[in-house]
Amino acid sequence: MPPSAEEIVNSLLTKSPSLQTRELAAAMGISRQAAHKHLRRMVGAGQLTRIGQGRATRYERPGRLAVETWPSSGLSEDRVWQTVSGSSEAIRRASPEARHALHYAFTEMLNNAIDHSRSDELQTRLFEADDSVGFEVIDEGIGAFENVRLGLRLDDTLQALQELSKGKVTTRPEAHTGEGIFFVSKLADLFELDSNGLCWIVDNLRGDMTVRPSPPRRGTRVRFQIAAQSSRSLDALFREYAPDLTFSKTRIVVALFEHGVRFVSRSEAKRLLSGLEKFSEIVLDFARVEAVGQGFADEVFRVWPRSHEGIGITPINMIETVAFMVDRARASAES
Repeated sequence: MPPSAEEIVNSLLTKSPSLQTRELAAAMGISRQAAHKHLRRMVGAGQLTRIGQGRATRYERPGRLAVETWPSSGLSEDRVWQTVSGSSEAIRRASPEARHALHYAFTEMLNNAIDHSRSDELQTRLFEADDSVGFEVIDEGIGAFENVRLGLRLDDTLQALQELSKGKVTTRPEAHTGEGIFFVSKLADLFELDSNGLCWIVDNLRGDMTVRPSPPRRGTRVRFQIAAQSSRSLDALFREYAPDLTFSKTRIVVALFEHGVRFVSRSEAKRLLSGLEKFSEIVLDFARVEAVGQGFADEVFRVWPRSHEGIGITPINMIETVAFMVDRARASAES
């Protein structure tokens, strides 16, 4: 007997906190209209909560939800946090580490929206689901990836997403360090940045990071979720990536820089390495990468280090064929 709609929905919601009609339709091999009927029935039965309107509609497990809309002009992120957290029983019950993480992440993401979104209004959503607590910040502005694309003069929004994942990327260096999104994405159990038709998902419980298409919508949605009794320490995170009190270490998921799983050319390597001279330690995560070519490995592990002395590159999560090419390039660099 094939799995029921409820079973497939529950399976999808173990991988992401929310889903859209098209995702259920694809998973069940049915039309969007048929998938919508299943989702509408589950909402009526109290099994799901519907969020948003039109093509941006998402469905998630029901939980306590507090939604507020704020005019962005003159808005102070600290005052908003005091307001929303002061009325939240879920935050009061959370561990000190979770409260600290939520405070840091909320104020960083709301400040980003205030300064960069060009949106007249901002919406904050504080939620409690299962054993987790979290928030969303939603605006109707230019879109985070489009803002970075324009500011850095990049070819497309995917390149903007890739650059943001490195850290130390900002379109307003006089006012921002570019650290906020990087650290918030590492601090969360689950982090989503949805904008300009792309959704960047960081799942730190599974050690996974991916990009998926999302329905085009105006503005940006940021989601941060953490276990209510989390013991993850913000101080420990800063010690890992800023051991000398400066943001000197980054971790790059190589698979984000190509739609496929094979990296062959020097141009791919140069795109990956762009801007990394700002760090003194670089961790390259090769999870899900099936192969690298001689030119790619040579550029990353021999050519680039020779012109950037003192910057360490550490590859991790390599399968045997990738490790062979990397070891070969590193041996050539030492000869």
